[in-house]
Amino acid sequence: MRDAFIGHRAQSVGDLPEGAVVGTASLRREALLKRARPDLRVELIRGNVPTRLRRVADGDFDATLLAHAGLKRLGLDGHISSLLDVDAFPPACGQGAVVIECREDDAAIFELLAKIDDAPTASAVCCERAFLDVLDGSCRTPIAGHARIEGDDLVFDGLLLAPDGQLVFSERRSGPAVEATAIGTAAGRAIRDQAGEDFLARLGIGNASSSHTA
Repeated sequence: MRDAFIGHRAQSVGDLPEGAVVGTASLRREALLKRARPDLRVELIRGNVPTRLRRVADGDFDATLLAHAGLKRLGLDGHISSLLDVDAFPPACGQGAVVIECREDDAAIFELLAKIDDAPTASAVCCERAFLDVLDGSCRTPIAGHARIEGDDLVFDGLLLAPDGQLVFSERRSGPAVEATAIGTAAGRAIRDQAGEDFLARLGIGNASSSHTA
């Protein structure tokens, strides 16, 4: 679920020279980059993963950030310069998780899927999605969420940022893993209370959908 740094010459975000150009299509990554390095130029990069990697290699961009899990699944993790610290660059909610959908009334499929279900991952994703739902998160909102299991408990860190990364609202919640959805919901409400109901509208990043992509 971590983000990976792919650099043309630099090996990490900290190694980038002042004014370096970083390409991303994710508002979350853009806001986190600007939070860490306000001196960087963050510009839109489009195309599939090989295209983005090629544009960095060709020097069109000094670097880009991509999901580690996606690069591994594509067999392209050899391009990674370094992995970003999850505390400084928390992932998108649900990043790296693989989900299978089926009909609610299909007991036979439910039974088959139960055999490959990973309970800790399922709890973490339920928490993160509940957090996202409260904030009405979409691909147009800089939101990050990271849930993990520690023993019988779940610990969650959620983040809502302004697009320029200079205004940040964060919340940490924990509790029994069986209460994953409630934990995510509580964290989302706490951040909504901090930011105000009209925070997204005031920043001109109102939501167009209830799903979040990264």
